Amino acid sequence: MLDSDIMLSLKMVIVTFIFGICVTQVMKKVAHHIGAIDIPRSDEGNRHIHKRPIPKLGGVAIFLAFLFGYMLYGQHSIKMNAILISSFIIILTGMVDDINDLRASRQLLAQIIAAVIIVFYGKITLDDITVFDLTIHFGMFKSLVTIFFIVACINIINFTDGLDGLSGGVTSIFYITTAIICFYQGRLGSLEMTLTLLMLGSTMGFLVHNFYPAKIFAGQCSMFMGFMISIICLLGFKGTALTSLFIPLAILGLPILDTLFAIIRRSLKGEPIFKADKFHIHHQLLGMNFSHPVTVLIIYFINILFALTSIFYVLKDAKAATVIYAILLVIVVWFVCYTNIITDKKPPHLSEIKEKVLKKKK
Repeated sequence: MLDSDIMLSLKMVIVTFIFGICVTQVMKKVAHHIGAIDIPRSDEGNRHIHKRPIPKLGGVAIFLAFLFGYMLYGQHSIKMNAILISSFIIILTGMVDDINDLRASRQLLAQIIAAVIIVFYGKITLDDITVFDLTIHFGMFKSLVTIFFIVACINIINFTDGLDGLSGGVTSIFYITTAIICFYQGRLGSLEMTLTLLMLGSTMGFLVHNFYPAKIFAGQCSMFMGFMISIICLLGFKGTALTSLFIPLAILGLPILDTLFAIIRRSLKGEPIFKADKFHIHHQLLGMNFSHPVTVLIIYFINILFALTSIFYVLKDAKAATVIYAILLVIVVWFVCYTNIITDKKPPHLSEIKEKVLKKKK
């Protein structure tokens, strides 16, 4: 029985992976046909690092591959109805923005509507969380907390989508980690495992075309990846696949911290939170003269460390894993202090250095 479940899991990943590769190729042509093209700009608000027009709508390809996999391997339920309806809202919003820019407020409204459908129609809510054996019950606020959680996950991945292969790789690491945890906890047939495997294959199929040098971008439809991560996390809370809020968030440790730093940075500068800039962690690494693909691989490596620690936390030794989390956090904080992620750290002018030296001699 276990062998057949494993074979079915592999089929889900392989089928959606192959279909994802094919449908992404088609979406390139569709994007050119309807004008969903990311054209390089010279203004500071352009966060992408590319010098030629690149088609978008890669997120639509991920959605279509996921939908194809669901038609083959998914099971009908009210929860899945809610997930599919909300996914369509997210994808439609992303497509409209990829063709003709939408205001951030309208995108946020669409995200909230999708989250509301999940909560009140799908009956998927975050009732409580457990962090280091401390349980917090949300009670009457559970619906509001769930909506906030879904919207936050959507934007965490959206903020991460700044380099070729970055968001696709980061989310793939999340799906692989979640699949490993679900497997060892005996949840091969669970809904969260099914969604995880379908998204893993679909995202990796897109990543074939998106890794440096990218031939297509996810575009604003990258919101779909973050949305599905939030759903997988919420479904995990209902059972034992993901033992607490801490685990799924820890897997995405670096993207979450990067988003937090972006919010702090823009707030300190008096800028809108959703305004794009070039001060994210990947921009800082590029500023250290790392090449584009090396920068992405460094971020992959850091995310893999967070993911492996999360697996160790759930399956082996929670106390030892907590120490490793703390070490990783210290490293990230050091990196923040060393770079311009939160505040500008312009090197002193040569005249200022000479003046300080002269004062010391006197």
